[in-house]
Amino acid sequence: MYQTIAVAGLGLIGGSMVKAVREYLPQTRVLGYELRQEVCDRALEESTIQAANDWEGLRQADLLLLALFPGQAMDFAAAHASRLRPGCVVIDLCGVKEAVCPTLEKLCLAHSLVYIGGHPMAGRERSGYDAALTNLYRGASMILVPTAASTPQAMEEASEFFTALGFGRIEVTTAEHHDRMIAFTSQLVHAVSNCYIKSPSAPDHHGYSAGSYRDLTRVARLDPAMWTELFLWNRQALLEEMDQLTLHLGQLRQAIDRGDREEVYRLLDEGNRRKIEIDGV
Repeated sequence: MYQTIAVAGLGLIGGSMVKAVREYLPQTRVLGYELRQEVCDRALEESTIQAANDWEGLRQADLLLLALFPGQAMDFAAAHASRLRPGCVVIDLCGVKEAVCPTLEKLCLAHSLVYIGGHPMAGRERSGYDAALTNLYRGASMILVPTAASTPQAMEEASEFFTALGFGRIEVTTAEHHDRMIAFTSQLVHAVSNCYIKSPSAPDHHGYSAGSYRDLTRVARLDPAMWTELFLWNRQALLEEMDQLTLHLGQLRQAIDRGDREEVYRLLDEGNRRKIEIDGV
């Protein structure tokens, strides 16, 4: 297991990482890197990190976690790769992989660093260090993407590390498959929720809404800066999913507009059976 880890970015994802390390791997030394001084001060006070923005300390890191927006993650790695010792493991925690993995793979190979793409499948509708939770990753899936700059041993050690932090499943995949699936399971959901809540009827929902409304609108509360970047980095896969949704919604709309009872039933039954088949119950 890693003795010293560095975490760049102490927002929801990075903050939850350092809090989980403090709880489950208390002997591990954690170095935090964050632009906001008040966040550094809070993390130091809570002992979730032992040092803040210690650039010389990066040389001691066995693992660097990049918990930043994709562009920021690549910039941070490029700016500080020369400070890392050869053999240090670099794992980005970005929500897109095809835009990030090739750049970091090339950079890490050039500096004799180990690189693995990563994406923790956990989050909240709130952001920032104050929203970070020690148990955010409990039972969650951690996606790992092996690269030309990684090794089987590094993959095994990374899997052990994330499992120790509470992750319930390690999923190994390619950057392409990751982005295609995330466009469907995460990005499209946020896009739909964001559009749905803009209905002029939304302010009057009190007294008329229940679980289905809460489920659909929960992720409408998001970080616009982060999701703008994620949507645009993964635009092709997301557009394809949006086209599929538009197609099926349009079919249902047309059937309702025509008053075609049989077609409305058929389309609803099709979706119902699809859900049952996928869930296996």
